[in-house]
Amino acid sequence: MTRTPTRRSALYRWGVLTGRRPWAVVTTWLVLVVLSFATALGAVTGEGLFDRLHSGDIVAPGEADRASALLDSAGGGGFTTDTLLVEGVADLDDREVARGNADAVQAIADVDGVASVVNPFVFEQGPRDPAAAPFVTGPADDPDGFATVVTYDDGLGDAELETARAEVSTQLDEVVSASRATDSQRGSVQALVDAIIGQVGSDMKTGEGLALPVSFAIMVVVFGGFLAAGLPILGAVASIGGALATLFGFAHVIDLDATVVNIVTVLGLGLCIDYGLLVVSRFREEARGVLDGAPADTLTPADVAHITGLTLDRAGRTVIFSAVTVAISLTGLLFFPVVFMRASGAAGVSIVVLALLVGVSLIPALCALSARRLLRRGTEQAPDEGVFSRLASGVQRVPWAVIAVVLSLLVTLALPALRLHLTSSGPEMLPKGAPERTFFETFREDYPDLAGADVTYVTTAPEAEVTRWAKGAASDLPGLVTDPVVETVGEAGSGTQVRVVELRTGDGGLGDASRDLVDALHEERPPFAGHIGGQASGLHDFTDVIAERAPYAVLTVVLATFLLLFLMTGSLVVPLKALVMNVVSLGASLGALVWVFQDGHLEGLLGFSSTGGVEASIPILALAFGFGLSMDYEVFLLSRVVELHEQGHPTDEAVRLGLQRSGRIITSAALLMVVVFSGFVLAQVLAVKQTGVALVLAIVIDATLVRMLLVPATMSVLGEWNWWAPRWMKGLHERVGITE
Repeated sequence: MTRTPTRRSALYRWGVLTGRRPWAVVTTWLVLVVLSFATALGAVTGEGLFDRLHSGDIVAPGEADRASALLDSAGGGGFTTDTLLVEGVADLDDREVARGNADAVQAIADVDGVASVVNPFVFEQGPRDPAAAPFVTGPADDPDGFATVVTYDDGLGDAELETARAEVSTQLDEVVSASRATDSQRGSVQALVDAIIGQVGSDMKTGEGLALPVSFAIMVVVFGGFLAAGLPILGAVASIGGALATLFGFAHVIDLDATVVNIVTVLGLGLCIDYGLLVVSRFREEARGVLDGAPADTLTPADVAHITGLTLDRAGRTVIFSAVTVAISLTGLLFFPVVFMRASGAAGVSIVVLALLVGVSLIPALCALSARRLLRRGTEQAPDEGVFSRLASGVQRVPWAVIAVVLSLLVTLALPALRLHLTSSGPEMLPKGAPERTFFETFREDYPDLAGADVTYVTTAPEAEVTRWAKGAASDLPGLVTDPVVETVGEAGSGTQVRVVELRTGDGGLGDASRDLVDALHEERPPFAGHIGGQASGLHDFTDVIAERAPYAVLTVVLATFLLLFLMTGSLVVPLKALVMNVVSLGASLGALVWVFQDGHLEGLLGFSSTGGVEASIPILALAFGFGLSMDYEVFLLSRVVELHEQGHPTDEAVRLGLQRSGRIITSAALLMVVVFSGFVLAQVLAVKQTGVALVLAIVIDATLVRMLLVPATMSVLGEWNWWAPRWMKGLHERVGITE
């Protein structure tokens, strides 16, 4: 028996049109997907997405950024360097070694584009010269290693720099050969960035290579057939192409960090699979309702169009609500004046829109084309009794006990979040043993004076005043392992000299000593103007910006989500309850993240080495994306419960039936999303791995403890109070609410 909407909604009409013209919709998407992949992979412009990615420190407005800008203006920053570390030299005093190095260094200096080249053999007394000490390592009486640092002219074009580096590389081979060394390492900041970006690309291929086939296998089980399982996968492939093309566009207007690509691409992949699962399931349900046991062969084109309209009238509404809630959560990232955060938010919202379009156009069109084959396993309607209805009944018998146990567990999981310690890794992003990470670890340990100061104070004050402070009050600053050093960098304009006070703590710039030193400089400023630089200062600025803007972001996301859920339910209680449960759920996932990565548990199982903290950007990203995904499942469940309640079912019955009809979808969607984000868990880049673990935890906790247990329990306790709202809000909902 057919069900015709009481009001011919725009979604119903669009569904009917899609059902009548499915080939037009599919062909349009096919063209768009081919163009998207071609554009993103460089077949159209000769430049692909990964050619435009960046990776580096997360820069927030503040002192560290201003210090860096002042250094750049004086020519003290932004130089490109290559460094060679030579180890196991039998005798640094050997004349043949000295002669060979002198010839190679001179050849490097003669290369066009090289600004300077320094190693111990350029000094008057060679490796024994006191000035050469920073370039030499090993026992004091018998050093056996040295560094060669090549600096390139500022402003070289990419092609010129590449040519210069190739010539320099050949001569560095001569340095190694002349030194008769047993080992050597080469590295640069650019090589580190390239390694991280390359690993991100590799991780993405691994993740998607795992996600697609495993997701397909799960959906074959869920749907009981290859065809129904394949439709969401086709939508997911379309999302990948569209996501890559969208990110390629963003990469032309903002600096796009390599890790953003993984996050938003996989988000689009997961959402498309979720929405595809929902739409295909609802299409089957509506088709069975129309046929009411009649053979699938009796379906007419008009029936297919009508069924597609009914599907979008309900499932399409749910997809739109879900996509809008996810998009709302991601817009919170736009409040933070950090390029990385805004790029994640803007790109993420775009990908959500793409997933929405796939869910309400491509998937319904594919369903219409495959209508009869989707019903091969029968046209009888599914029973309203099953695993999930029995689970709901069990919860409703002891709701207070369920609430107490689940909340206690969630609070326990959340407790470690209270001692969250943020960090911002560089080489540590790569796994131990990676050549680029090994190089920088060796460089920092063996050549601390060349690795740069851990904290700096950049100023244009007179030299005498700066020197007086450096030798006086600065020497008493906490955490210093050497006396402060003053260096004049250059001229910043109008004859103003830029000077740097180098402060060394010996902890690599992000340890407790560097953080305490930055705090001390903020509390007791030098007697002249300047800016605090270094990684610890940048992290200090980042946390300050987050703390300052977070209330506005949270308030906006909460109010917008509350308004959307109110328009959907007409209730004041349900949106408030949903928001509170999401906060508790996300707190639990964040606490578990701290326990794993900051405390170093499960290092062997997950394949990482703890840095003693969580990457600074991950909590914000995890909360934004996790909140959106949690509301995604909330909408899946609530849409069914509200629909049944509007049809006259009492609240407890609406919850039981709603969970029975949506439980399989929610569980399957969560399992598929876990599979998708598990590719992140397997990633080699630490930030990507932390993101994956955070989102997997958020999804598992939300889809099991919250949706299956806490929601039915709290709705059972509240009963008809679930739908309460002040009279004026009820009137508002009657006028502007989004209902049938």
